Amino acid sequence: MSYKRQFEIMQALREAGRYSISGLAERLGVSSETVRRSIKPLIESGQALRFHGGILDPGRVDEPPFRRRMKINREEKRAVAALAAGLVRDGDSLILDNGTTTAYLAEALAGHSRLVVVTNSAEIACRLAARNGNRVFMTGGELSGDNAAAFGPASLDFLRQFEVRFAFVSVGGITARGDLVDFHLFEAEFARVAMAQAKECWILADRSKFGRDAPVRICELGDVHGIVCEGDMPAEFDRRCREAEVRLVLPQRPDEALADEVTDGVGL
Repeated sequence: MSYKRQFEIMQALREAGRYSISGLAERLGVSSETVRRSIKPLIESGQALRFHGGILDPGRVDEPPFRRRMKINREEKRAVAALAAGLVRDGDSLILDNGTTTAYLAEALAGHSRLVVVTNSAEIACRLAARNGNRVFMTGGELSGDNAAAFGPASLDFLRQFEVRFAFVSVGGITARGDLVDFHLFEAEFARVAMAQAKECWILADRSKFGRDAPVRICELGDVHGIVCEGDMPAEFDRRCREAEVRLVLPQRPDEALADEVTDGVGL
């Protein structure tokens, strides 16, 4: 048993709070089976807690779930958020869902002014309200304790009152078939209504989302305006996007979406 590998696993766990088996295998450059063997004594000794598909730091169990998810792939999500913020101009209107990448987008929009923001996320509302002349509208509905976001019929009815320029939506995954999917029905329902109320719908997805399945289908790839990703996506997805005329914003070509920027934004 490699104590060096166990140390590296614990170091990664302390940084992120939780890690998937596949994520650890990629980080350490070993197989998933090697990771499973290495974490077994850590779990038995109480240094790590098991969850389906990975492990988490016992010292973080009292931390709110949304805060924990904010630390997973943090730098990748920040990179996606920075690219997405480049699409937004002062005075734009937008819908932001309750995703962690969307929360990083709210932080990246700190320098923008006079934004009109509609969101179901208390975390996002707090980041943008009372700043630079922004107007922030919170949907009603039942508040989820896991992510401080409102869902349900009241939330969707409130959202339908607005017409905005952008909807920025996070997803659970983008399947090999090209479907956008999520893990929760209520989040998928919010995403669909957000898309319907926006002139442009942009998907925020770091590279870990490509090829990932989830049980709830949101829509087809061709139903969205574009995808923002922090790096090159797999060639097959790149091809699918181009066939569906879905625009891509990537670090290597950040101006692709800006070159044909639409100037007549849709307001309230």
